[in-house]
Amino acid sequence: MGRIQFFEWEDQAWFPARIRDYMTDFLQFLTNKTRMFSPLVPELNYLLKTTGSNQLIDLGSGGGGGLLSLNEDLQKINPEVKIVLTDLYPNHKAFQFTQSQARNFKAIPEPVDARNVPKKLKGVRTMFLSFHHFGPEDAVRILQNAVDSKQAIFIAEGQDRSVLSILAMFFSPLTVLFTTPLIRPFSWGRLVFTYPLPLVPLFTWWDGIVSALRTYSVEELQGLIQNVSNSESYEWKTDRVKSGPAHLIFLSGHPKNRKAD
Repeated sequence: MGRIQFFEWEDQAWFPARIRDYMTDFLQFLTNKTRMFSPLVPELNYLLKTTGSNQLIDLGSGGGGGLLSLNEDLQKINPEVKIVLTDLYPNHKAFQFTQSQARNFKAIPEPVDARNVPKKLKGVRTMFLSFHHFGPEDAVRILQNAVDSKQAIFIAEGQDRSVLSILAMFFSPLTVLFTTPLIRPFSWGRLVFTYPLPLVPLFTWWDGIVSALRTYSVEELQGLIQNVSNSESYEWKTDRVKSGPAHLIFLSGHPKNRKAD
């Protein structure tokens, strides 16, 4: 099945920020509870040690998806790690909640574009559940910006472009309905737009299916790397690893001279 660059509601600039935030809050809750990204901790710690950094610059943080549980696992082997939350459409309440749960989080309140990251933000760049939002041209721009800035980058997706993954997305509305009362910070608006006006489960259902259809395969990630100028100055790794009943796809890259600027 070929990759389909279709639209997701939350990508649209005009899409109501409140609904977008409720959707990213759901993803944050689900990925933390399932500890989705725990299998990737060794890869992340390797990048931090290899580059001599103790800071992750998370791009497209959304509601902080999976970072709390990932942080807990990472701190066990790297107590000095710090995580900076950024997004093109910052979910300020979610950022504040994440910061309240762990002292080593910092949030950037201004919009940050993963295709053109401010030079002052130095560290291992990460993208969790967000790289598929970008078409091939912009995806290459993200990788190119990291290489030009001599910063390491780590990209992970929690779904793949398989029939099983797409079918699983059809159950997402039910998951939203069951988990919404447990999501923090609590919001009456979240309840309103989940139950009497079920916009959150409907939009989550659509975006989940499209996310699977847009996800790059390992081979496609390798193809993107080939289009990055000076890519030979980096060490790259792409792979597919198991996480619970599902699989994660990841890409990592760091300067061959080990230390990032």
